[in-house]
Amino acid sequence: MCGIAGWVDRDAHLLRERATVQNMAGELACRGPDAEGLWISPKAALAHRRLAVMDPAGGMQPMSAGPALLAFSGEIYNFAALRRELESYGHHFESSSDTEVLLRAYLQWRLDCLPRLAGMFAFAIWDNKQQELLLARDRLGIKPLLYALLPTGLIFASEAKALLRHPAAEAAVDEEGLAELFAMSPGRTPGSAIYKGMRELEPGSYLIHDLAGARTGRYWRLQSHAHTDSLPATIETVRGLLDEIVPEQLVSDVPVCALLSGGVDSSALTAIAARAPGRPGPLGTYSVGFTDSEFALTRLHSSWDTPYAVRAARHLGCDHRELRVNGQDLIDQLGATVTARDLPGMGDIDASLYLLFREIRQRYTVALSGEAADEVFRGYRWFTPGGQGGPTFPWIYPAPGDLDIRAPDLRVAPYERARYHEALAEVPAVPGESARDRRSRELAYLTLTRFLPALLERKDRLSMAVGLEVRVPYCDHRLVDYTWNIPHDLHWADGIEKALLRRAVHDLLPREILRRPKSHYPSTQSPAYWRVVAERVEDWLATPSSPSWPYFDRAKIKQLLTSGRPYLPTRPSLTWLLEFDTWMRTYGVAS
Repeated sequence: MCGIAGWVDRDAHLLRERATVQNMAGELACRGPDAEGLWISPKAALAHRRLAVMDPAGGMQPMSAGPALLAFSGEIYNFAALRRELESYGHHFESSSDTEVLLRAYLQWRLDCLPRLAGMFAFAIWDNKQQELLLARDRLGIKPLLYALLPTGLIFASEAKALLRHPAAEAAVDEEGLAELFAMSPGRTPGSAIYKGMRELEPGSYLIHDLAGARTGRYWRLQSHAHTDSLPATIETVRGLLDEIVPEQLVSDVPVCALLSGGVDSSALTAIAARAPGRPGPLGTYSVGFTDSEFALTRLHSSWDTPYAVRAARHLGCDHRELRVNGQDLIDQLGATVTARDLPGMGDIDASLYLLFREIRQRYTVALSGEAADEVFRGYRWFTPGGQGGPTFPWIYPAPGDLDIRAPDLRVAPYERARYHEALAEVPAVPGESARDRRSRELAYLTLTRFLPALLERKDRLSMAVGLEVRVPYCDHRLVDYTWNIPHDLHWADGIEKALLRRAVHDLLPREILRRPKSHYPSTQSPAYWRVVAERVEDWLATPSSPSWPYFDRAKIKQLLTSGRPYLPTRPSLTWLLEFDTWMRTYGVAS
């Protein structure tokens, strides 16, 4: 895992711009604390910050072979098979890294190398012979890649903070960026980077920039067809895919652990990883808990993680550790998480995840995560009958008692509706599909393409902020391609969420884990935390000079504070207000 940045320009003399490119890469030092590399020519520059995971002694970047130079972030999990195939074509390798395999795959197949890659990746290849830049990103968008077009070129980087070090980029947000923040959160429209003039390369896509300019294309998208496997065959296939994918993602030259909440998602991965051949001792596992917060049943949280995580770890023989945090720990991280994400985020759940990753990084460089199981196996409540709420993105449908604290003149509803119908129009249909399966497919598409990318962005930024690589086996495209076409009734075969996953790993886990209902990532109930949030919001109300003042309905915020209602589901909105204000102040955001 690493950070990349670069600049191509047909009219500039980039040998004179070394300091600018180095400054861009310097902003990514947290992503790659082990080494840095820079290659620069008159018309192109590639920069790399390395987190050494595969072949620490080799694999230095930017890497060159023939006319091509590569800066790469991520992991190619099927690199061993690709290497054998490339050797049969006469390629000779100087390292054991997946980086060199990726570079030589490009030399052998050019764009056709992209469908052959299994992994998480964002990379840039400069072809000196063609005077052409190729940017590419993995199918689900696990690894980030942002860019901005210039009059005669292009800049790119793993994170916005690196692009902002270029003199042509500015920390500004326009009407569309504001609408994206206020209407879509926590989801995201593919391609949106919020900042004016920036774009995110969409998942499953590539960009080519040459003397004729920039053009984009797709090498992968969800394909719909009838699912003909029986329920037993489907369960067997799911298990077979997991048994193949998880060991692939354990390959590493540095220590690997797992995030273990005690839910079926993380427990299933941990179970397969813990029994993988050649494991050097017990698998390390981690979870997060709170020292000053008792569990409270909510519509998102059915049970506390701690006893289930301990039970799963004991059953699987893992070396389990729980990080315990308090309200002050969480509030102290507000600035750090906004800086990690370059944007306002998810409040206390960002803070606790950031602290958990920081703790893990003291012993490990790589962690497995159960992220995406709910998207892949349709586990969210909106997949239940009547659960989607209304004719919009299901995760942003107002909850009973919630208050919209946006300023009255910040009219983003039309933007939200347009993006929703735009997304629905993309869903690949299956002729003759039942209305129920069609709606389940629509919701799955919205979830995989608009909701999941925001969660993956969160996980990437918060983990890489402390130099930790997090791998997400449920995002493997082979599993996603297969489960995408499974009918709703098979996904919910037992009348509960993720029935297929539960059945597929029934022999690996204790009954109480297999039967545990979904409970979202834990949120603090700490009175101290929410008391400080309320105090800071009161300070904000008393500061008319705040750059974020115009964007919120101050009368409704006062109502929340004076009525004693800064509690779920309204209080996360107050935390988001503080993050939005911190973001505008820290980055000097202009609008």
